[in-house]
Amino acid sequence: MTNQKFQDYFQSVYKERWPQIFAALQVEVQHVQRPNSFYQAGSDQLEFYKMDPASILVARALEVGQNEKVLDLCAAPGGKSLILAEALNSTGELISNEFSNSRRERLMRVFKEYIPMDQRGNVFVKGQDGNQFGLRMPDEFDRVLADVPCSGERHLLENKSEFEKWTVRRSQNLAVRQFSLLSSAWLSCKEGGRIVYSTCSISPIENDEIIQKIVKRRSVQILRPAFLDSESCLEKTEFGYQVLPDRSGFGPMYFSVLQK
Repeated sequence: MTNQKFQDYFQSVYKERWPQIFAALQVEVQHVQRPNSFYQAGSDQLEFYKMDPASILVARALEVGQNEKVLDLCAAPGGKSLILAEALNSTGELISNEFSNSRRERLMRVFKEYIPMDQRGNVFVKGQDGNQFGLRMPDEFDRVLADVPCSGERHLLENKSEFEKWTVRRSQNLAVRQFSLLSSAWLSCKEGGRIVYSTCSISPIENDEIIQKIVKRRSVQILRPAFLDSESCLEKTEFGYQVLPDRSGFGPMYFSVLQK
């Protein structure tokens, strides 16, 4: 794969480490089978959900408590929402939103396969544009997960025609939408509530630079949850954390933990 613009840009970001990261991005990620806490022997629900370990950390970083009102802004395929639902333990309320029809159908299948019907009463699937939550439901949620659409370079490398089209402008265009979604998350979150912003991109344009922008424009505090200190796969960035596949064998994943 020889898209020179791609190579030159990420070489400038990651310097001498870039060849190792690039090679690791082309190796299939090692998912883990995460136990489903809703599972009961003899039920129709599945016992395990396969996830990238980095995605598990993102959902856990929201530190959801029982009886809270939680929003998963871009929820499909649904693994992170499952973790949030488990933390609520049939209390509070979880809105799992997915704008794409096909992805939303997949999200609903995941809930049906992993959560018994009698324990889904507090889980609601919506299909709104994520930008609408900040306008229509301001100061509504205790916790908001904004796992936003991104460049997803690992997946990009699997699609030769799309990879050849890559430019820095691609990330810059996505960053406009990402900041808009994060702003919506901020507006919909209660004062004192927590927001986790995440992507599976390795581009700082879509990661720390988005957080830098909202720090300048909104009243937010960057949090460093203590439980993350023991996670050896995490590399701290200026505003968050990154999981890179050359050292961990999974990811990539970026996330930042914010308090309104």
